[in-house]
Amino acid sequence: MIRLFANASYDFIKWRRVAFSLTGAIMLIGAVFLATRGLNYSIEFTGGTSVQFEVAHKVETGNIRTALDQVGLRGADIYNFGSDTSYQVRARLGKDASEGDAGTQAVADSVARALDVSVGAGQYHIAQRQSVGPKVGRELQGKALLAILFSFVVTLVYLAFRFEWRFGLAAVVATAHDVVATVAFISVMHLEVSLVVVGAVLTVVGYSLNDTIIIFDRVRENLRKFRRQNLYEILNLSINETLPRSVLTHGTTLATTLALLILGGEVIRPFAWVMSFGIFTGTFSSIYIAAPVLLWIEKRWPGEDARGARAFGSRPATPPVSTPPATPPSTPAPRTPQPAR
Repeated sequence: MIRLFANASYDFIKWRRVAFSLTGAIMLIGAVFLATRGLNYSIEFTGGTSVQFEVAHKVETGNIRTALDQVGLRGADIYNFGSDTSYQVRARLGKDASEGDAGTQAVADSVARALDVSVGAGQYHIAQRQSVGPKVGRELQGKALLAILFSFVVTLVYLAFRFEWRFGLAAVVATAHDVVATVAFISVMHLEVSLVVVGAVLTVVGYSLNDTIIIFDRVRENLRKFRRQNLYEILNLSINETLPRSVLTHGTTLATTLALLILGGEVIRPFAWVMSFGIFTGTFSSIYIAAPVLLWIEKRWPGEDARGARAFGSRPATPPVSTPPATPPSTPAPRTPQPAR
């Protein structure tokens, strides 16, 4: 069998400062977009109505959007759903709209009037209609945030129990990096934040955590196996040993998400975007965030086990130069006594 990266010996930890600078720049750009534009929440979070319908003949989405603007539903989202004659309209509740069933029913009626104008009365069939009130949307926002925070707490407790708190803290920092970077990516791409996208973010958390645990498992084994090596060398060794598994696993998963991104429809595309970026940033953080953070923590608060391996600095220890042993001075040969004259 062909084994990829069978004898890999890359110095990943050497590039940690470059990696920190790169990810810091990405997060800075995302923070600017979040401050200026914010997130594009779907109707699950803002309240509104989703209407799926089929038409007898193909209609341009521009005509439907114009009709929706005329009935007062400006900024509604229109997607092709499944085929060229199937559509989905997502209209959010305005600030002046009444809450509850009355408000959502008013939006649904406005969508129907717009379809009568753009498609024609009797030329369409409404297949599904879903409405979410603004109060429910606010509750879903809070629950989504609690789900992400709860995943961090469970992660820290689990890793502290399985390894030690130093490993757990490094893993949580890397996972938090993934969430912040993914949210920044969503803001830059202006993707619609729906419950499916929140599920994708939680999936990214689990995916990144799984990769970090695999690397940390190997680090723990190598700490006990190579007690004379410092942590810098052990981290590089562990990442290189798990590199074939990471490349194969992440490559096949990324191929699947890219297929969804290219071949999937508009509804599933935000999920595919988040998953594709999450696989990349999860792999990146496991190597360039979790491992260097663990190195930094161990330098300041070293653990009790494998102290010899953790007492060195951030660079590999230079092997001592062997010097030949000094030759002992030769003792003079004893003199033979001369006979007296």
